[in-house]
Amino acid sequence: MQDAIISQEVEKIITFIKISFQKAGFSHAVLAVSGGVDSAVSLTLAVNALGEENVYPILLPYGILNTQGVLDGVELIIQLHIPLTHVVRIDIKKAVDDISGNEMGMGNIRKGNIMARVRMIYLFDQAKKRNALVVGTENKSEHLLGYFTRFGDGASDIESISHLYKTQVIELASYLKIPQKIVDKPPTAGLWPEQTDEGEFGFSYQDADQVLALLYDEKKSVDEVVSLGFSKEVVERIQSRVSHNSFKHTTPYRL
Repeated sequence: MQDAIISQEVEKIITFIKISFQKAGFSHAVLAVSGGVDSAVSLTLAVNALGEENVYPILLPYGILNTQGVLDGVELIIQLHIPLTHVVRIDIKKAVDDISGNEMGMGNIRKGNIMARVRMIYLFDQAKKRNALVVGTENKSEHLLGYFTRFGDGASDIESISHLYKTQVIELASYLKIPQKIVDKPPTAGLWPEQTDEGEFGFSYQDADQVLALLYDEKKSVDEVVSLGFSKEVVERIQSRVSHNSFKHTTPYRL
């Protein structure tokens, strides 16, 4: 996107946040800060819309896992001039371990889901404490791919970047002068050591965003997308992931 278009997009999102908070009757926001680009952009936009005195960043590490992400998040918080008295750090390790019981053989996905849902509980409790709304950090790529935990990181009161693909969020991050170390780091949910989004996918966000836009925005078939030069294996893998996780967008099923 060109700077002029990005500037318009930023103003549109800021206006959306302001109007949404006014309609709901709230002026304060809480937001989970992970040190990743999505939370960094969401935090920056919330500060621009509501003022740094009305935003409460919540750091929710699991022990020493993703310590660098916490440090990067704090650096951004300081850059945005958010009062340090507004920053809350809660180590979720004990709560997660109590729930999981350190069950032998528990896979990373199960434990990761517990971590995401525990963070959601703390986040909404902090919002209640401060009479605030929870600002989510989901992007369009994650939403379409179903790359979120239901009632975990998929839970929020307002989503400000869920209409933007991951690559577009990264463009906004550069425009908003997010620290380059955050912009450049491999995207990760921080749920286990060395975990990355693209490592789990088996394809890059760069490919995913282009294919997702062609398949679901432009309604092209797999064959049409492949004819544009994309690997059929990658296109089918992306489509398969969307299809496999589509239930997340329709549940709970109701009579």
